[in-house]
Amino acid sequence: MDELVERVDDQDRFLGVVSRRQAIREGWLHRVAVTVCRDECGRILVHRRSEQLSRFPGLYEVAVGGAVSVGESYERAAAREVAEELGIRVLPRLLFTFINRSGLSPHWLGVHEAVVPDAVAPDPDEVAWHDWLTKPELRSALLDWRFTPDSHEAFSRYLAFRTAQS
Repeated sequence: MDELVERVDDQDRFLGVVSRRQAIREGWLHRVAVTVCRDECGRILVHRRSEQLSRFPGLYEVAVGGAVSVGESYERAAAREVAEELGIRVLPRLLFTFINRSGLSPHWLGVHEAVVPDAVAPDPDEVAWHDWLTKPELRSALLDWRFTPDSHEAFSRYLAFRTAQS
C-alpha cells in the first residue's frame, strides 16, 4: 500500500492528505525528513541504498530518511526512519527545512543531525553498504560516486549551517 502524506503549500502549511505516489506524480509539495548521522569523531555515515528499493536503487546517500507520515512531525519521522534503517534509537535534532526541488518531485526537506554509535545494524532491505567518512572523504565521494539528488543539496546546506554555527 502506498504511504499517506500531508500535501503542504510553499509555506509548509497543511492542505490535505494524499498518497505519496500521487504527490510525486502531481509535483505537490509534501514533507520528507532526513538525518545526517555522525559519530563522536565527526565522521559521517554514508550508505548505499538497496537495489530492491523503488526510489533511487543502488545510489549512495549522505542522510537516512523518508516521507513524513500524516500527523507526524519532522523530528518523529526522522527518529522513525533512523530506527527502521539503522536499527538504533536516537533523537535527531531538526536543524532546518527548505523546499528541495531535486529528486522525483519538489518537497519540504527537514534536515536533522544525530550523533550515533559506530555500531549500527542496518536493515539489508534498505541499506546495501555503509561506512563512516570524514568530511574531506565525503566531499571526494560526492564527486566520484552516484548519490541521490537530495544528498548533494542537503549536505551542502548542512555544511553551510554547521559552519555558520561555529
